[in-house]
Amino acid sequence: MDQALIVTGASRGIGAATARLAAASGWRVCVNYNTHAAEADAVVAAVRAAGGTAIAVQADMGDEAQIVAMFARVDRELGPLGGLVNNAGHLGGEHWIEDFDAARMRRLWDVNVVAYFLCAREAVRRMSTARGGGGGAIVNVSSMSADNGGIGPRVHYATTNGARNTFTYGLAKQVGPLGIRVAGVMPGVIDTHFNDDFDNAGRNARLGPQIPLGRVGVGEDVARAIVWLLSRDAGYVSGAMIRVNGGFF
Repeated sequence: MDQALIVTGASRGIGAATARLAAASGWRVCVNYNTHAAEADAVVAAVRAAGGTAIAVQADMGDEAQIVAMFARVDRELGPLGGLVNNAGHLGGEHWIEDFDAARMRRLWDVNVVAYFLCAREAVRRMSTARGGGGGAIVNVSSMSADNGGIGPRVHYATTNGARNTFTYGLAKQVGPLGIRVAGVMPGVIDTHFNDDFDNAGRNARLGPQIPLGRVGVGEDVARAIVWLLSRDAGYVSGAMIRVNGGFF
């Protein structure tokens, strides 16, 4: 593979699993994180122990300057960019519409949507064949909540995932002629740190029996789909959203 890949929000969960699996497939991986430095360093250490190449880069996805600086560092340390996984996300807590807070929603929108645009902008500038790049692939991580609206007090989060899906469809049309494929994944019930503050164990126990495949998913389940979408095996897949949900809608 011998190309650089940026995975945002890669210190834990789906992002960390993606970084490890992508590195095993030959990608030189940038493990982005915001606050979980020790976990990001552990992912890098695991990749290097397995013979791969990885660096950890701190960048807040709500800050454009930090995003630009991350891409510049990857240019210097990992070489030509061939892939981007837009994965970093912010739940924004749980609250009902009666308690809607515009300021919190703006932060949620910046991290979950605007950052996807900014990272894609930087990636396309580097990968576009019209600009001298070698082409590449972008994978956007969304959620099943984009289709079902999520649970009641998370409609704000679900709305940002709907935007991520729309962005994926439209961007695929725009940059396909530039040698860049764009696709996405929609995880269902996945056991990650994302729900640590909201009774993750109880949620898994409650929903697990309702999933047709009989279990809650793990980060690696989603990572396998992401790494496949990045690969040449998915060379004619663009503008698609793959549901990684165990059959649970």
